[in-house]
Amino acid sequence: MAGKLTVVTGGSRGIGAAVSRRLATEGHDVVITYLRNRDAAEEVASDVRRTGQRALVLQTDTTEEHSVVELFDRAQAFGTLTGLVNNAGSASAVGSLEGNGLKEIGRDLEVNLLGVIACSKYAIGPMGRAGGGSIVNISSAAATLGGAGTYVHYAAAKAAVEALTVGLSRELAGKNIRVNAVAPGTVWTDFHQDRDRPAKVAATIPMGRAGKPGEIAGAVAWLLSDDAGYATGTTIRVAGGL
Repeated sequence: MAGKLTVVTGGSRGIGAAVSRRLATEGHDVVITYLRNRDAAEEVASDVRRTGQRALVLQTDTTEEHSVVELFDRAQAFGTLTGLVNNAGSASAVGSLEGNGLKEIGRDLEVNLLGVIACSKYAIGPMGRAGGGSIVNISSAAATLGGAGTYVHYAAAKAAVEALTVGLSRELAGKNIRVNAVAPGTVWTDFHQDRDRPAKVAATIPMGRAGKPGEIAGAVAWLLSDDAGYATGTTIRVAGGL
């Protein structure tokens, strides 16, 4: 598509930041959302602009409908929306299910599932008016591994995201809107409460190491590209063999 504009939720750090930078090199203008750290989001936006592409930074809470509505209103004013990467995620409740509070679990479920649903819902109209588009949901290898002892509720939410990906892809195929997902394994980002977790779990990964954000960004970029024009309803696992 000419004049590609993609919204990347949670685009200020980790996988989202890598996706935003990668998309810019492939000709996308990017709307970068963040929740708390505007400086980090502006740094990513500066990198996008250095490629010659445009960037818009917006504070967005994907669990609040009014915030999501404002996001897509602003995005449409910025350009013709052709892509959405549902990357914003949360794992604030870590440990056994019994040992975590329902408030923290509920917040994680809202971010990891409701936020994806909300952003997808409000992207459909603009993409339909543009003649089509592509939604990429960031899932997790935990969706099939279960996350036992770490965050089973997070794994459950990601499994739901993969189910949503299949159902929504069929619902939107007639509108020329593709819906796919990428399921990363453990990746070196500051998403983890234990910053050393990627190193600690490396021995359990067939490739012997955690992934890099750029390795996930490559899969996302492909799904948003014309090369993936016949791919919808699929999840690409990028998890080092897990």
